[in-house]
Amino acid sequence: MKAIRRFSVHPVLPEPLRPLSELAHNLRWSWHPPTRRFFRDLAPEAWRRTGGDPLRTLCALPPSKLAQLASDSAFLRRLAVAAGDLHDALNEPGWYQREAAASAGLPRAVAYFSPEFGITGALPQYSGGLGILAGDHLKAAGDLGVPLIGVGLLYRHGYFRQSLSRDGSQQEDYPELDPAELPLRLLREADGMPVRIALRLPGGRSLYAHVWQARVGRVPLLLLDSAVQANAEQERRVTDRLYGGGGEHRLLQEMLLGIGGVRAVRAYCRRTGHAEPEVFHTNEGHAGFLGLERIRELGERGLEFEAALESVRAGNVFTTHTPVPAGIDRFETSLIASHFGDDGELEGVATEDVLRLGAESYPGGDPGLFNMAVMGLRLAQRANGVSSLHGEVSRTMFAGLWPGFDPAEVPITSVTNGVHAPTWRSPRMPADAPALPDAELWALRRTLREQLVHDVRARLRASWRERGAADAELGWTDGVFDPDVLTIGFARRVPSYKRLTLMLRDPERLTRLLLHPERPVQIVVAGKAHPADEGGKRLIGELVRFADDPRVRHRIVFLPDYGMDMAQDLYPGCDVWLNNPLRPLEACGTSGMKAALNGCLNLSVRDGWWDEWFDADFGWAVPTADGDAAADEDRRDGVEAAALYSLIEDHVAPCFYDGGGVRGGGRAPEGSRAPEGGRVPEVPVRWVGMVRRTLARLGPKVQAERMVREYVERLYGPAARSHRELSDEAAARGLGAWKARVRAAWPSVSVALGSVEHDADDGNGEDDRQGGHERHGEQNRGGEHEQPGGGAGSGLRLGASLTLRAKVALGGLSPEDVEVQAVAGPVDGSDRIAGGDALKVPLKPVTSAGGGADLDGRWTYEGTVTPGSAGPYGYTVRVLPAHPLLASGAELGLAAVPSDAADETPGGAGV
Repeated sequence: MKAIRRFSVHPVLPEPLRPLSELAHNLRWSWHPPTRRFFRDLAPEAWRRTGGDPLRTLCALPPSKLAQLASDSAFLRRLAVAAGDLHDALNEPGWYQREAAASAGLPRAVAYFSPEFGITGALPQYSGGLGILAGDHLKAAGDLGVPLIGVGLLYRHGYFRQSLSRDGSQQEDYPELDPAELPLRLLREADGMPVRIALRLPGGRSLYAHVWQARVGRVPLLLLDSAVQANAEQERRVTDRLYGGGGEHRLLQEMLLGIGGVRAVRAYCRRTGHAEPEVFHTNEGHAGFLGLERIRELGERGLEFEAALESVRAGNVFTTHTPVPAGIDRFETSLIASHFGDDGELEGVATEDVLRLGAESYPGGDPGLFNMAVMGLRLAQRANGVSSLHGEVSRTMFAGLWPGFDPAEVPITSVTNGVHAPTWRSPRMPADAPALPDAELWALRRTLREQLVHDVRARLRASWRERGAADAELGWTDGVFDPDVLTIGFARRVPSYKRLTLMLRDPERLTRLLLHPERPVQIVVAGKAHPADEGGKRLIGELVRFADDPRVRHRIVFLPDYGMDMAQDLYPGCDVWLNNPLRPLEACGTSGMKAALNGCLNLSVRDGWWDEWFDADFGWAVPTADGDAAADEDRRDGVEAAALYSLIEDHVAPCFYDGGGVRGGGRAPEGSRAPEGGRVPEVPVRWVGMVRRTLARLGPKVQAERMVREYVERLYGPAARSHRELSDEAAARGLGAWKARVRAAWPSVSVALGSVEHDADDGNGEDDRQGGHERHGEQNRGGEHEQPGGGAGSGLRLGASLTLRAKVALGGLSPEDVEVQAVAGPVDGSDRIAGGDALKVPLKPVTSAGGGADLDGRWTYEGTVTPGSAGPYGYTVRVLPAHPLLASGAELGLAAVPSDAADETPGGAGV
């Protein structure tokens, strides 16, 4: 019969066993093999039944077993060693402490906000790459000693559990998660009562949340939970499901994450003595309201909105993960307005100021929508994408916020994602794997593949039983996959742009690849479609129906309920990791990084991180369609699928099977079955060389420790220094007032086109003065002017210089308020200067006889430009706002240029 109430009964640990609780609650066990072995040996059967969860393993032990362990001196010695190891890991100085000792600029603490965190399958609070990335960020930060505090939400139903119906359709189930059964502890006040976070809602309602703590090594992770008794039923459901609901439900989740998250951090620091964060890192726009809460805090101390905004921006870092506007959360402005101001949250912050920060006030924007990513960018002085290519895409996508600048100059940098090696590298993969002899490395890879074969068979049988099959029908699963066959993996979320079914474009050609008599291929596929994504569900159904075909079901499988536990089995056992997104819609795509840590080779469209680090020495790039083919979706997919088939057939499989099919002489290891063709390949030297180079050269690049170091050095450190400068109220007020003055004066700032001139040294001591509308780039077109090394009149010799002069009207601003630049570089056929290759040279004001501007109020600026390359070259002059507390000259989105050198009028939304 069904219980009407559920509660958890916890074991009472005898005093000598108390360290077991700390070991089980610190999630370091999930990536620390000695701790995992310790709990496995403690109760092997319970460990197996609980899926390798230390806390549940302890709960499975009867009191008699606990009493026995408490008097077992040998066990207590092992426990003391394990507990001491954890203590040392949490307290020994790391890389960050050494860096901080050498430089006073690093932050005392960093708060890292994310809507999801993938730490371990025992804490299912993630849906895909964003959450796994956030979890790896916390783990690597802890390993390095970075004083990070993670902030998220506790979803009582997590994401969802995926299964398949008999016909192969995705089905979703949302199991109830009891925090008391998870490796979490409540944050409590000194009197023992739970810390309670409160948000004001319209109509006099309130949203309350408790704060649960997880320990991720030395990093605390705070998770806010609205399922508390003080809430009305509607508010209790705010943290029900990850990415569930829409409209107000989603808005309340993001208000709780951002606003409530800051309040949770304050409470945690107050209760534990942890240093207050100087830097706040927003991982995607969902947590963007954190900046508004910090503005409210400063307002309570008497700081005006504009000054508080400058102070908050200085310490904020914003990371965008989406390459398309459709991936950004946007809300109706009326919904936002109803939740702020006098009848809602952020008392003292005017509703119009809130709306202004998220307004799409740029060409193509929708004035009726509030954009969370736009707010995130306006509230952060530093922002980044998650791969080099994604940085380029982001600069173009958000260029409307900086209307005076080419996309290449938009102040969004990139830090390429990384993955936590101790989590994703197989324990069987030794640190010295790149140095192993060919035969040993090949044997290691086969061992990992064989383990995957066993896992695939077990998971496939379990899936078919869930689909309604009887054990008597499943004898065929014992012959699924072969440890000596080239194995390709494809596992990820299933939005349409990731193109799960591109491999099915030509089913018969795929079938021939799978069943090739000498060079067969086997493919393992996994992934979840969002419950509301009917298109993604159809793709899964199409793939499953193909994999159910008795002709090929021993060579291609779909495994449901993809998650961290399954992923940790898939990556090491695959030979090739396939990724074929629609370029450039994969912001980073870290699954191939995890595979690479295990010697798996990448076969991918050059998107995300693979565009940046692709090398034919350790993988293959799937060609992408261009021209007319790229514009036609059906034709594009046909072209790229054909290229994928050809790569596998003509390059990947021959390389794996040593270039000549299956060669004689090899024998299948005992207990294994040879592939079709009957014999096992000898060591494929070229393939093993690619595996070795993947481990040695690509492995270090893809690690999260490299990523976190970059965040510290390029973003956290500079943000902390800016925060300290602008935590001074006078400095914050001064910067806010200066920006207001510059914006007001900017319409009157201009460069007189007719005054721009240069003196050109032709390399023979002869000057060639050009001015007015006659740009130097135009002289290098046609006839003798294009001849390399020509004499006088042939343009400018490489290595020679131009002295530029321009008259600039500053509109009441002083030269200290601006920087006048010459922007020079190679030009295209329309006289556009390539932004990435442009040379930017400050021009200096020339003091007039009166010591300032000339009689008509204009200043003369002068400087020297030396072209760095031959060919068509050009220059222009522009004026930018300049202040020592700006992170870049583009920060305000203002630039004044000669009228015919600008594509847009100066001014705009700015940030």
